Amino acid sequence: MTFQIGNFNAVFLGYLLGSIPFGLILTRMAGLGDIRAIGSGNIGATNVLRTGDRKLAAATLILDAGKAALAVLIARYFWGELPAMIAGGFAFLGHCFPVWLNFKGGKGVATFIGVLLALYWPIGLIFCAVWLLIAFAQKYSSLAALTASVTAPIFAYSFSGEPLAITSGLIALVLIFQHRANLARLLKGTEPRIGSENKAGEE
Repeated sequence: MTFQIGNFNAVFLGYLLGSIPFGLILTRMAGLGDIRAIGSGNIGATNVLRTGDRKLAAATLILDAGKAALAVLIARYFWGELPAMIAGGFAFLGHCFPVWLNFKGGKGVATFIGVLLALYWPIGLIFCAVWLLIAFAQKYSSLAALTASVTAPIFAYSFSGEPLAITSGLIALVLIFQHRANLARLLKGTEPRIGSENKAGEE
């Protein structure tokens, strides 16, 4: 019974923490208006960067990762490892589909990093390393995110085991769905590179 209650609680904990729209909150507090009216219209750090405020974008990145990590750590402390994974997954879903914003949130890269760092930090670091490698080599933020996400379950299975591989695999599928427009542009050769003025953004 406790096991089931823990899973149930982890769902709500993860979703509620994950659905906090830090990008929207921070830009409004800074007097920059509604981030959803800027660039790609997403609430993530990459779009916040389009306001020209790097510190605000960095804060958004840290908070979006932190809210997911916090959900995982709280769930693990009170209910165990499986609820921690559930909380991480639902924190990711909360960020991507927040009920407060008509289920239109961010694309989840920073939140995914937070989940991985809290569940098994070496995989989170590997995710970041893959992202940086692809971003520097190919100059596509979206390609870096997609590559890091697709490889995360492989590394998770190799270094941690099947539960984390399944969790990260399911999150990766949603992240790919969130990047479907970017993927289409990559295939067409029209995806903007990092530093481009094109407003079709990754996050």
